[in-house]
Amino acid sequence: MPLIETSAGLLAVWALAGYLLGSIPFGMIVARLMGLGNLREIGSGNIGATNVLRTGNKKAAALTLLFDAGKGAVIVLLARAMAAEDAAQLAGLAAFLGHCFPVWLKFKGGKGVATYFGLMIALSPLVGLIAGTLWLVTAAVSRYSSLAALVAAGWAPIVVIGLTGGQLFLLTILLAIVIYIRHAANIGRLRRGNETKIGQK
Repeated sequence: MPLIETSAGLLAVWALAGYLLGSIPFGMIVARLMGLGNLREIGSGNIGATNVLRTGNKKAAALTLLFDAGKGAVIVLLARAMAAEDAAQLAGLAAFLGHCFPVWLKFKGGKGVATYFGLMIALSPLVGLIAGTLWLVTAAVSRYSSLAALVAAGWAPIVVIGLTGGQLFLLTILLAIVIYIRHAANIGRLRRGNETKIGQK
């Protein structure tokens, strides 16, 4: 855990700001603007980049990935610049939860993977790079986006112990727990061998 330097009131403000920014469903917005339809009626019904890719539009998927990662990174960097590290971690966590449980979509959002990587890169570029590499290698070998996310999130708490002295340990544990919960259905399909592969419509 980081040293608590910010007042409770300001931490609450940053948590709210993070949640509101994180809750913006960029995947749905991009899909609508590019004439791809309602993501809720496409593929898995998820609002993230992986499901956008199932429309066959790689540009839309790339934009969704960029925006979803960006909202995690932006709020972390703003909180760090205007407050302190405790506010940055809390704001990042709130943005992640906002993406997963947005009030605008009746708390039925995405799985948070892109936002996870955005905030991790902003908090610790090296940890984010290692997590991203784990994702890329696993995805390249298996062709399963869900498995890659589970591997990256699962290893991140171990990585941060060695690289940050445990400062990000609690945060990465919380993020990993939520990612595993959000991927419960994917885990079931992986075990049964019928999980959808990357690029499969």
